[in-house]
Amino acid sequence: MVTKHRVVSDGETAAQQHYGNFHSTTRSSSLRHEQFGLETFHARLGRPNIVFKLWDGFTAGSYENSIGTVTFKNRLVLYQLLFSGEIAFCDGYSEGAIDIEGNLVDILVDANVNRHSREAVTGPFQKLFLTGFLRSKTLRDAKKNIHHHYDIGNEFYQLWLDDEMQYTCGYFPEIGLTLEGAQLAKMDHVCRKLQLQPGDKVVEAGCGWGGLSRHMVKYYGAHVTAYNISQEQIRYGSDRARAEGYSDQIRYVEDDYRNIDGTFDVFVSVGMLEHVGKEQYQTLGNVVEASLTEEGRALIHTIGRNVSRPMSPWIDRRIFPGAYPPTLREIMEILEPNRFSVLDVENLRLHYARTLEHWLQRFESSNLEVVEMFDERFIRAWRLYLSGSIAAFLTGGLQLFQVVFSRERNNEIPWSREHLY
Repeated sequence: MVTKHRVVSDGETAAQQHYGNFHSTTRSSSLRHEQFGLETFHARLGRPNIVFKLWDGFTAGSYENSIGTVTFKNRLVLYQLLFSGEIAFCDGYSEGAIDIEGNLVDILVDANVNRHSREAVTGPFQKLFLTGFLRSKTLRDAKKNIHHHYDIGNEFYQLWLDDEMQYTCGYFPEIGLTLEGAQLAKMDHVCRKLQLQPGDKVVEAGCGWGGLSRHMVKYYGAHVTAYNISQEQIRYGSDRARAEGYSDQIRYVEDDYRNIDGTFDVFVSVGMLEHVGKEQYQTLGNVVEASLTEEGRALIHTIGRNVSRPMSPWIDRRIFPGAYPPTLREIMEILEPNRFSVLDVENLRLHYARTLEHWLQRFESSNLEVVEMFDERFIRAWRLYLSGSIAAFLTGGLQLFQVVFSRERNNEIPWSREHLY
């Protein structure tokens, strides 16, 4: 049974301290400087096709061609926004102090497009899921961050993920595929890229709920050792392997990737690099170098960026602590010191947008169950997280890279991409 959970704010903001006399339920008429602030805010965002509205009905922006309305329901949230930017906006929406009428994804896409069309713009929308703070990733940090996001209960994720509990980008060779079909296609796509053969010894770093390792065993005859520091995910994967009768071919290890031990034909990491931290890239490269056979193959699948910058501070604080999506150049910091050769690079950006659309639809269909597990604020926060992620992939703020590589003297590499298609 999942424990009832509520997202908790980190104390008072500067705005609450400075404007403490404005109670959050204040509904009086807006003042001239507040109206001016709203208009300035709208202009600095590049005048998107969005109407911004104060608690008394004062608006900035035109309803003509508008795709939605953002309403600030009291003075406090407006001042918080001016002091704290993105975090205040996202928390305000999560808490119900900001209402959004219209399609949330479309509104965030429009705001991001306007951000790209303006220079030197500041404000919460254009920074949503695009900026943040770097931090070192000790083993203690990693465990704390993973626990925050993944150990909130398998029952929650089972409500809206596919049957194999894949919490990474699906692959849609056909646009109309179901989420289940796209996730199976993704796992096959990965296995073909790695030229997986029966009897191959595979190590998976950051295995999630174990779907890929199960797929490699059941359909490709591999023997898999899977590492993960999420207790909930390791328990789920181990239980399924035992129940389905192939636990002798899979070993789930509740440990950090830095402690991988042994030699393997294949190294694979799907959706873990976002959690590693730039400071640990060379360490990860050394782990791959030590664990891979001379003719071994490796694949890293990760959310990334075209331009280096950290993740959103709100995402970092409320949803996904410590996440960092790298550029391709930064991924080379893993490969170059150990002289690995890149064999294939693919960008599945739009596939991730489509995957997230499926997740959001299922999440919204499960609101009644989710509110029983957590609360209404949690639902609004995760709605914003999933919608903002869709917008970031659709507008190019986020990418999805799959990079295949091997040792530079490996001459057993494929002559073409025929094995993929």
